[in-house]
Amino acid sequence: MAEATTEQQALDAYSAIVTTVAEKVLPSVASLRIGRGGRGFGGAGSGVVITPDGFLVTSAHVVASGNTATASFIDGNEYDVDVVGADPLSDLAVARARSDKLQPVTIGNADQLRVGQLVVAMGNPMGFSGSVTSGVVSGLGRSLATADGNGHRRFIEDVIQTDAALNPGNSGGALADSLARLIGVNTAVAGMGLGLAVPMNATTQAILAALMRNGRVRRGYLGIAGGTRPLPPVVAEKLGRKAGVEVHEVVTGSPAAGGKLRGGDVIVSVGGVGVSKAGDLQRLMVEATIGAKLTLTVLRGDQLVNLDVVPVELP
Repeated sequence: MAEATTEQQALDAYSAIVTTVAEKVLPSVASLRIGRGGRGFGGAGSGVVITPDGFLVTSAHVVASGNTATASFIDGNEYDVDVVGADPLSDLAVARARSDKLQPVTIGNADQLRVGQLVVAMGNPMGFSGSVTSGVVSGLGRSLATADGNGHRRFIEDVIQTDAALNPGNSGGALADSLARLIGVNTAVAGMGLGLAVPMNATTQAILAALMRNGRVRRGYLGIAGGTRPLPPVVAEKLGRKAGVEVHEVVTGSPAAGGKLRGGDVIVSVGGVGVSKAGDLQRLMVEATIGAKLTLTVLRGDQLVNLDVVPVELP
């Protein structure tokens, strides 16, 4: 009898957390219906209010079919929405509802998540608004391949994997932690029982700020293709890290070519900041690097060499 009571108490505690999170976050979650500029309905998804004056975060692929939308909330209110900007390479977008009385969500930091941690997903799967599912963080540090339609591909690093049920229409919705903080934006259903969310952290908040300010994200471009390569033990001990980014290909006429990078070079730092994988390099190619001289330290053979490059804007 005591064992049954303990199980009931555990269930009640779990339910209490999910219920509390849903009550706090759902008023900030919108059901988005995307317009096609007078040509009718262009799709649907979810969005999350991040400022009281109407800014919402959603997925770039949700708003790809139009630049206007309507946002419906669980209190019955509906507002017209304008798409402010989208960044397909991070699958994030910002829209703005024509209201200054919305309830913003509290934003957390996904960098503090741990595998096994409780998370709650909220959105509008299959058109059912205000839906709530719960689960755990199944994995961290995953990568999600994206493209911008112009031949540029990149990987969103540190994507959150969860077993909280996600379905079409959840994209752009909230993934919250047990304290009702937004720690991810649901982006993809990767398979049965497997969902992915773009993390909310310093990198993605900078992307959202750029979208709110300029409607787009400017990125630096080096012109290389590369991947992680372990460093020799002596070099690893000297630098205090185990890997660098090996250059597989240098694009002809690119900043990397102008800086004399070669295939086989292993980039270990950019502007004095260590890099161990392609995602580290991508994160450093921010707007401020465009047109600025950067010193790359590369391992060439058994020697560490400094090379200067000047990134251009990713077209």
